Amino acid sequence: MTIKLLIFVAAFVGMEGVAWFTHKYIMHGFLWSLHRSHHEPNKGLEKNDWFGVFFACIAIILIYIGFPQMDYYFWLGLGITAYGFAYFIFHDIIVHQRLNVKLRQDSAYLKKITRAHKLHHKNMQQQDGKFFGFLFVRGLND
Repeated sequence: MTIKLLIFVAAFVGMEGVAWFTHKYIMHGFLWSLHRSHHEPNKGLEKNDWFGVFFACIAIILIYIGFPQMDYYFWLGLGITAYGFAYFIFHDIIVHQRLNVKLRQDSAYLKKITRAHKLHHKNMQQQDGKFFGFLFVRGLND
């Protein structure tokens, strides 16, 4: 059971690196045409939401493949799913308030990730952005 938990945690933590890389080099790179919608005033669905669908499909496939044996594919998929859920809660509900749910942001951690993401959105352009990660903020002086 220990190795399965380690795979789950590694997938969850590793997804922050995948999210950072994807956000900086793909979303703000050659797929800016999809991500731009997220940097513009918007209510409801955005073209940018296709990135979440893509990662959800990967997680679903891994869980499906690994389910019969409950092998590492399953735990990788579950870790990716857990990261996606955490990202959705923090990014879409807390930071961007895409759902009509008000959650308190009393913790220093929530305030820090919210501030970093709002600083990221100050730049409405494809280039010269900062703070591309999300759940683990690096480089933000308090």
